[in-house]
Amino acid sequence: MSLKIIVLAKQVPDTRNVGKDAMKEDGTVNRAALPAIFNPEDLNALEQALRLKDACPGATVTLLTMGPGRAAEIIREGLYRGADGGYLLTDRAFAGADTLATSYALATAIKKIKDYDIIIGGRQAIDGDTAQVGPQVAEKLGLTQITYAEEILNVDEAARRITVKRHIDGGVETVEGPLPIVITVNGSAAPCRPRNARLVQKYKRALGAQEKAPAPACHPEGVNQPAYPELYETRPYLNIPEWSVADVNGDLAQCGLSGSPTKVKSIQNIVFQAKESKTLTSSDRDIEDMIVELLSNHTIG
Repeated sequence: MSLKIIVLAKQVPDTRNVGKDAMKEDGTVNRAALPAIFNPEDLNALEQALRLKDACPGATVTLLTMGPGRAAEIIREGLYRGADGGYLLTDRAFAGADTLATSYALATAIKKIKDYDIIIGGRQAIDGDTAQVGPQVAEKLGLTQITYAEEILNVDEAARRITVKRHIDGGVETVEGPLPIVITVNGSAAPCRPRNARLVQKYKRALGAQEKAPAPACHPEGVNQPAYPELYETRPYLNIPEWSVADVNGDLAQCGLSGSPTKVKSIQNIVFQAKESKTLTSSDRDIEDMIVELLSNHTIG
């Protein structure tokens, strides 16, 4: 038996470059206005998956992501580091999804994949910071979950058990769980390995269907067509599968904005100035004043 590992990964806007155009009028993130990057903690999760692949002969690592056509870059980045394949959930109906709708879409895709032992992802994405998607996927699939993982210590395939070190307040703990299982990984876990030059050469022309489609003649960058179209027939591993709502038998009412009860009111880039800081001593008076201020502005209480 060999392990089947699914890595949940997300292409996120680089929140270090949030500007006035970062939000649309409908309260969704204007992703086109921000540079897109691989969500940092998902890279930590990918490294844990690749370490399992290294340790368990025959194990496979498959990435699953949701987004527009350009999110196929996430799959390529995974392939460059040692993943075996991936799927891109892409459909206008998925747009504007909050954590509830996102976890629903991912869970339906995982059900379509069917064969899995470990589902692993980052603790949270930097564009939302909710840490809800992984646990919600586990609930929708009826699986055990281990959160705040620092390191996967061992997998006993015969007993169908996994041992994980996780971070908790005040220290760490070692826990066990049954397979299949969902694991979310902290950013303090081992960083992801760099790209492998040989794999970059192998997969650099891997494209999703939207990336291979000719762009309209009026497109500012001209007509976009694969440089070597014959490759995609002779080398099927260069075709990144794309799934729509219909492909995963999803319910449109539970996808995208229609399936998202959470609405974003505003997005701000806040930079604290030195004059806004306060220096506190350990005196009872300073602590009491701080608590009163936090209560008055509803930061706590």
